[in-house]
Amino acid sequence: MLATAFPVDLRRCQALGLAGTAVLALGGESAGALPARDLLSPESGRAVLGLVGVYFGVVLLIAAWALLGTVVRGPAPPTPRSLLLVLATWAAPLLLAPPLFSRDVYSYLAQGAMVDAHIDVYAYGPARLGGPLADEVAPVWQSTTTPYGPVFLALARGLSSLTRGEIPAGLFGMRMVALLGVALMAAALPRLARHSGADPAAALWLGALNPLVLLHLVAGAHNDAIMLGLLGVGLVAARGHRPLAGAVLVTLAALVKVPAALGLIAVIALRGRGQGRWGIAWATLTTGVAAVATTVAATAVAGTGYGWIAALRTPVSPHNWSPTSLLGRMTGALLQKLGSGLAPLAMPVWHAAGLLATVGLLLFIWLRLRPHPVYALGLSLAAVAVFGPAIRPWYALWGLFLIAAAAPTGSVRGRVAAASAVLALAVLPSGSPADAGQVILAVSGGLLALVVLWQAHQAAQAPAPGLERTA
Repeated sequence: MLATAFPVDLRRCQALGLAGTAVLALGGESAGALPARDLLSPESGRAVLGLVGVYFGVVLLIAAWALLGTVVRGPAPPTPRSLLLVLATWAAPLLLAPPLFSRDVYSYLAQGAMVDAHIDVYAYGPARLGGPLADEVAPVWQSTTTPYGPVFLALARGLSSLTRGEIPAGLFGMRMVALLGVALMAAALPRLARHSGADPAAALWLGALNPLVLLHLVAGAHNDAIMLGLLGVGLVAARGHRPLAGAVLVTLAALVKVPAALGLIAVIALRGRGQGRWGIAWATLTTGVAAVATTVAATAVAGTGYGWIAALRTPVSPHNWSPTSLLGRMTGALLQKLGSGLAPLAMPVWHAAGLLATVGLLLFIWLRLRPHPVYALGLSLAAVAVFGPAIRPWYALWGLFLIAAAAPTGSVRGRVAAASAVLALAVLPSGSPADAGQVILAVSGGLLALVVLWQAHQAAQAPAPGLERTA
């Protein structure tokens, strides 16, 4: 409907999306994941207005992205360079906004300060650090060890040393790190799309201009951005006949967050393609050696040790809405109501079932799609996100990024795009659990944006006064 409501072109999409992120950033000044000293009561007038404004802006951004999709699929699609300019325009208002949709960035800063202070982040949570920076970390994570690898911790440590623990400077620096990751993603997408026989413009639209990228990687400054950026350029290197460089880059991505380690399977598949059994064996050996050497070197430089392997068992929030955690809570509640002593085992059993389901899916995906390793990797990362013990909206980007580059059909892209639009509305800008009143305010902001868009639709359909008189 929107596509026929406006004389759609690239500039109008760019302007509508800019309006969305500008309103979103402005609303975040009072409703975002602010430092503790700046937090407002959710019932205060400014916080209420900010929450309504954020969701007003999010809906405008989603509408702009959907309209841009019609331009990309139209008879004269924009060039990748034009789309990168749109991405930069939409992201600009978010660069100086407070953190949005999550408080994880404060955990990153605290962990960097801990490494800088020679505190073992794989043995202690931010509470061990103490002080103003640790106080910014969400209570549920105060005593939780980090699951992040040495590459990210080295970045966080360098940033902590550079900013000397100053929160505003640290937040800006961490957002610049995330922005670097998004830039690497945007650089890799067109190249991966061409190699996979997909449209580079469509890949950029779905994988880089996606609202989830802007809301959670740019505004939320999540380290998933640098993980995906390194993974993307690693796959580009592997496809460009530089498999050892690809293995190194993919390993560095895994040393930010471990799910990227699945990318090594894609590197092996790309290197061993068409070379028979011995070629696959040689590719596996050389890729494994490169990965081990990179891990040893990166860990030695970071000086954080190998505690991240054990820290992968870091507990998840008990209120996580992943399918396995939800089923675990439901089963546990039912067993408790029945008076069974097995209730405490429900969550671990469902998490183990999720792990088994993931392994089964990975085997099926790689056996079925081995000739298409980038697409297989995207589906594999999506499976890890869905069936893992924890899920967040930005985890969807793990698989989405590569599905955008290598999806074989437009219908797959359409379903992924629809899921992205829904997930973009899934969390509050403060990163806190929602109560009924805040949900109502968020829905009100979104509905207000829809009313504005509908009015613009009506105005675009109305004939010009001069034409009406002529008729």
